[in-house]
Amino acid sequence: MLNLFQAEWCPYSAAVRERLTELGIDFVARQIEPRPEQRAELAALVAEPSIPVLQTDDGQIFAGPEEIFGYLSGLPGGKWASAHRERYHEHAGERRLELTAQELARLAPLDS
Repeated sequence: MLNLFQAEWCPYSAAVRERLTELGIDFVARQIEPRPEQRAELAALVAEPSIPVLQTDDGQIFAGPEEIFGYLSGLPGGKWASAHRERYHEHAGERRLELTAQELARLAPLDS
């Protein structure tokens, strides 16, 4: 199982999550500390504790979206990859409108 060290608020993490979903690849989202200087667990894996970071079953580490996307481009898609890609494209307009952020603000706002 892939481990994705990430945060929901991070656009780079969101892009990686979207790609993993589009490919139909299962992963575990690991929430990390909000500030880089607090990320001891991540600092043990990579020199620069910025997110996202992907860890494979065999311990390989890919840091940052470029490295992660490079790794993912060599993987076969999961069982539902083509159907997920189709749905991904069907929702392109909503993604451009940041519908997720709008729905969170409307339905589940956080106090500042």
